[in-house]
Amino acid sequence: MTGSGTNPAPRVALERVADGTLRVRLSGSWDLAGGVPPADEVVGELERGATRLVLEDAGLERWDSSLVTFLHEVAAEASRRGAALDAGPLPEGARRLLGLALAVKPHVEPPSPEDDALTARVGRVALHVWGTAGDALTFLGETVLAFVALVRGSARFRRVDLLHAFEATGVSALGIVALINFLIGAVLAFVGAVQLQQFGAAIYVANLVGIGVLRELGPLMTGIVMAGRTGAAFAATLGTMTVNEEVDALRTMGLRPAEFLVLPRVLATALMMPALVAYADLLGLLGGLFVGVTLLDLGTTEYVRQTQASVALRHAWIGLSKSVAFGAVVALTGTYYGIRCGRSAAAVGEATTKAVVMGIVLVVVVDALATVLTYLLGL
Repeated sequence: MTGSGTNPAPRVALERVADGTLRVRLSGSWDLAGGVPPADEVVGELERGATRLVLEDAGLERWDSSLVTFLHEVAAEASRRGAALDAGPLPEGARRLLGLALAVKPHVEPPSPEDDALTARVGRVALHVWGTAGDALTFLGETVLAFVALVRGSARFRRVDLLHAFEATGVSALGIVALINFLIGAVLAFVGAVQLQQFGAAIYVANLVGIGVLRELGPLMTGIVMAGRTGAAFAATLGTMTVNEEVDALRTMGLRPAEFLVLPRVLATALMMPALVAYADLLGLLGGLFVGVTLLDLGTTEYVRQTQASVALRHAWIGLSKSVAFGAVVALTGTYYGIRCGRSAAAVGEATTKAVVMGIVLVVVVDALATVLTYLLGL
């Protein structure tokens, strides 16, 4: 093989030692213009049972990426066959580039759907769920430790962040919470009236709306609204901070993200939810009153008295108690997916979507568990 111009051609000399060592001596000028010798001869010697591969500089004059390509090919073949690799005699630059090339894992094409067995797909999903559950428990543990630090007075976060979180989860959410719960109360009253009017018991719409809104629909709908609004905002904010490496910077400065970022948001959401639910309950009752007075020809005083007679204080307390759990779930879900976000703009959108979906699912699950628990306790 001839080189380019006056540069000597690249040469490969092999020496097989009795102890199973294969010495590969490289010399000449290795560049893309002069061509690269094939690695077939070296691969053939490795196939014959060489247990150690030594790459040596035997007079390299100049080289570029073609040398690294050749070295990577023979080194990968040696690794595949279990042969030890010694690249110490190579020039330092070539040795470092070879190390970087070997550190990159080869890309493996995923199996096509028709070749992918059902058991393999189920296994991957199960492993993903198991890994996510473990990571979520770790995140929850970090948050609990942050609350312990708060009780001890050693938690480190900015008070202004807590105030901003109160504003974002409280005052800013009043409009959408009012609209949704007023309409829910009106719809519940209308649906109940369609059936109760058949028995001449339209007045009991007040019972249905009062208990349904205070105990279930008020807290549940507020939790769902907050999952779509506040949970998404938390995930987007912290996801963007993760992409911009601000979360990594906090860790570098010795600040725990669970204290500095998660704790204020969880605390503000959990504390503001009862106030939002009380506000939502009032709007839901007003929605039922509106339907009762305008469509059922019930008197305002009569409707209010029926509501007072049918609704016990425990119904309101049960709804307010559940709202604290809803707020914690929404905030934890949003902050978890935000901090665990990937490193791209698309990852921020994906984290926000996951936070909303998982937040709504967990709110419904917690509500179902709380409903069963209150039934078993006779509340």
